[in-house]
Amino acid sequence: MEIKLCGIKFKNPIFLASGIMGDNAGALKRIAINGAGAVTTKSIGLKPNMGHKNPVIVELDEGFLNAVGLANPGVDNYIEELKKIRGFLDKIGVRIIASIYGKDEEEFKEVAKKIEPYVDMIELNISCPHAKGYGLEIGQDVDLSYNVCKSVKSAVNIPVFAKISPMVNIREIAEALCNVVDGFTAINTVKGMVIDINMKKPILSNKFGGLSGKYIKPIGVRVVYELYEYKKPIIGVGGIFNGRDALEYFMAGASAVQIGSAVYFRGYDVFNKIYKEIKEFLDKEGLELKDIIGIAHE
Repeated sequence: MEIKLCGIKFKNPIFLASGIMGDNAGALKRIAINGAGAVTTKSIGLKPNMGHKNPVIVELDEGFLNAVGLANPGVDNYIEELKKIRGFLDKIGVRIIASIYGKDEEEFKEVAKKIEPYVDMIELNISCPHAKGYGLEIGQDVDLSYNVCKSVKSAVNIPVFAKISPMVNIREIAEALCNVVDGFTAINTVKGMVIDINMKKPILSNKFGGLSGKYIKPIGVRVVYELYEYKKPIIGVGGIFNGRDALEYFMAGASAVQIGSAVYFRGYDVFNKIYKEIKEFLDKEGLELKDIIGIAHE
């Protein structure tokens, strides 16, 4: 199931999503040796960020609500982690996607230029729903989103994908960005809240958080389906726990998928498991992966 995205070869289309097991070189290595075709970093900003105070995560039956708040060590420190792992990942054919964020186009551009030599692609986080002044607050502003994407695309020579929130007008944002990015990642988490009925207040210190897991898969599939008409490569993400989930995204129009919450629920080798489940379906149907991408539109 080898694929090409924007001229880059991936040994398979099952990637690690940003936000889980992407904090350091050791975590990325563990994911890589368990079958991921690419690893996506934790969202990295220009300077270190402590994020929100605890509690920052609530475990649900089939997912999570988190408000980590884009906690990260800053791009200069994170590059040191990438230096430790880049040679090993190249050797085993696993690509690196850098998820980055900033408060405006200048910050995004500076982070992108710094991290470009150490990664294969850049994913712009304009969709995190729980970081004040960042993420979704940019993604909801079409003009600002356009400026961010255009600025980064003009500053680097590697593919640039915009990570889209389901809580925006998909057609409006896609039409604005389709000429200034190489592709889309869809979706990010969905803004939500959990209240402790005994304490009578929200559990998360930030009150609101990003909902992930099985709950959001139908939303993610819908957004990928809508984006497909813009003829840009799409990486589908949100609630993918098994091969059947991934196949829905492929049939909606995704060329690759990212796995997040399922790492916790099915183990580090979830990438190998999902690969086998997809392959079994394709072999049974007498199909190749390229045959089903976007097939739900026919």
